[in-house]
Amino acid sequence: MKDNLERAKLMVSSTVFSWLLLCLFAVTTSVSVQPTCTFPAIYNFGDSNSDTGGISAAFEPIRDPYGQGFFHRPAGRDSDGRLTIDFIAERLGLPYLSAYLNSLGSNFRHGANFATGGSTIRRQNETIFQYGISPFSLDMQIAQFDQFKARSALLFTQIKSRYDREKLPRQEEFAKALYTFDIGQNDLSVGFRTMSVDQLKATIPDIVNHLASAVRNIYQQGGRTFWVHNTGPFGCLPVNMFYMGTPAPGYLDKSGCVKAQNEMAMEFNRKLKETVINLRKELTQAAITYVDVYTAKYEMMSNPKKLGFANPLKVCCGYHEKYDHIWCGNKGKVNNTEIYGGSCPNPAMAVSWDGVHYTEAANKHVADRTLNGLLTDPPVPITRACYRQ
Repeated sequence: MKDNLERAKLMVSSTVFSWLLLCLFAVTTSVSVQPTCTFPAIYNFGDSNSDTGGISAAFEPIRDPYGQGFFHRPAGRDSDGRLTIDFIAERLGLPYLSAYLNSLGSNFRHGANFATGGSTIRRQNETIFQYGISPFSLDMQIAQFDQFKARSALLFTQIKSRYDREKLPRQEEFAKALYTFDIGQNDLSVGFRTMSVDQLKATIPDIVNHLASAVRNIYQQGGRTFWVHNTGPFGCLPVNMFYMGTPAPGYLDKSGCVKAQNEMAMEFNRKLKETVINLRKELTQAAITYVDVYTAKYEMMSNPKKLGFANPLKVCCGYHEKYDHIWCGNKGKVNNTEIYGGSCPNPAMAVSWDGVHYTEAANKHVADRTLNGLLTDPPVPITRACYRQ
């Protein structure tokens, strides 16, 4: 009797184990047969972290030595080479994005870039000539997208030249495109300059709600796939240390970054992630990925040698010694001697390009850490971001 009971238990255990294996096989099979997403276009909204020529076209062009590392000329980017958005395009097999504001040599067949350096999510009551804040806030970028979509449809029916038509998007592909957002850093920058800590913290829910409105606008027009970057560790930008003097105890964290500024950036990211989660519930057909670029960027600050970087707080381009500062690509005088703010000998080992923006090497690190789904929620690679999880 006892032997029969033991045999029965073994048979049940074996059956349960087999059932579990079958379920696991079914799940893994369903995932493995899912084809990779085919995005015909990318539409990007953001600031200088993803601007591929917008602010350079609208105002003064970016000068040498910007762009020299990869493009061998200034290419409208605040870096020595490619930005994370460029690596996204490469990963998806698409051309680099033309800036919407660039009237010469642009091709919008596979998307457009509405980002401009200095852009904010919320409108700011100041000009670019004061503190570098772009007039093209996120709501303006969305208005430009709306106009772009409508006018490109009209032009496609009017243009007879096949060559010119090939520079225009296809209307049916807007629903299949990838919509990327990389914006919010400058909202914090304005806040640090004009508000108390409590005041800035109180505005964050409204800031992220403006971004949510932009996502809703695109969703209502048929957009379904969204790739949303959080903001980076603002307190790790070397520009914050230029005029700091001797910091008080506890002002900097263990990596040498301004602690309070990073805490505010993390608060922004918490609210942004909550907003993304709520948007997923609201927009039932949308696939929205939250991308943690903060962690990818902070890794370079906390463990630079392991990642192949030198001092992450050392600026590569420009002259910054004690209280003398000559910005990248500019000339100035120090002790009656003319100094040119040129590039460091090896930008590939630098994290900061000009004190505010990242080098191509740093941007590549961010891309490598995020595009495979290692630092995203849900944890999916960008090539499968079109599937709602």
